[in-house]
Amino acid sequence: MKVAITDYSFPNLDVEEGILCPQGHQIAAWKEKHSAQQLSELLADADAVITQFAPLTADVIQSMQRARVIVRYGIGVDNVDLLAAKARGIPVCNVPDYCIDEVADQTLAFMLATTRQVLSNCHAVREGRWGLATPLEQMRTLRDLTVGLVGFGRIGREVAARLQPFHCRVLVHDPAVTDAAVEKSGCHSVRMDQLFAESDLISLHCPSMPQTRGMINRDSLSAMKQGAILINVARGDLIDSDALCEALLKKHLSAAALDVFTPEPIPSDHPMLQMENVIFASHIASCSVRAVRTLRETAATIAAMALRGEPLPNIVNGVGKST
Repeated sequence: MKVAITDYSFPNLDVEEGILCPQGHQIAAWKEKHSAQQLSELLADADAVITQFAPLTADVIQSMQRARVIVRYGIGVDNVDLLAAKARGIPVCNVPDYCIDEVADQTLAFMLATTRQVLSNCHAVREGRWGLATPLEQMRTLRDLTVGLVGFGRIGREVAARLQPFHCRVLVHDPAVTDAAVEKSGCHSVRMDQLFAESDLISLHCPSMPQTRGMINRDSLSAMKQGAILINVARGDLIDSDALCEALLKKHLSAAALDVFTPEPIPSDHPMLQMENVIFASHIASCSVRAVRTLRETAATIAAMALRGEPLPNIVNGVGKST
């Protein structure tokens, strides 16, 4: 059977080939993203589809005549039209637990880098300046801060666990999690407006969906504390980047750290790239040797399970039985 891979960022597909080819399946793959018409041609006769970043729109999904599953290399599935896949009876699966520690670690690295002015002081020393590179009040201690976590899934909970030894106050907003579960983790469940108003540092850990896209905008930014820090390791479209840029320029926010952006890559002329109080990473929070291998093995294994007609794990669009 044919397994189509729409795009991938790995050096090769040896992991996927090692799982799928011995079972008699053929892999048809493109490394780079292609147009919707080209995707439709690739996927028309595919028995299983694995995708990383390529947009699987309703029109592309409509072209799939034989697909038994769509598997996303990753946690988020915002590049797949879930309703269109459901209408066609195609289950969509993700890999929700391959990089929990990596993203939680990246979040903590961002928190420490922004509160302890790691990059500013490093650059100052390289330039021959010894001493504080920023005003003293920008050197902050996590123990004295209130941290707000927007989203309390697997990653949000691991971030909270990592924060416990720092003895900071942790606020959480997640409508899908009970107050009791949040309190059991040593955190405090609050409304979104309270989180914005009281947090010195806000970190986003929620998926991209209609209710969350653009949630960080001019109104929500103005509701945040003067001098707050914003961290995003989730999805770029959670933030209105123009509004964030304004808040940083006006010094309403003191800093930001972003692993994701909209669009990606960030345009080379974007004014935030010139701001010393903004830290960027190129959507790499999920990366480690172990995590990437687990991601690839899981995606290929789910595709193979679908081709064998077995119940599938991690179905996110409600099609079929999930293990």
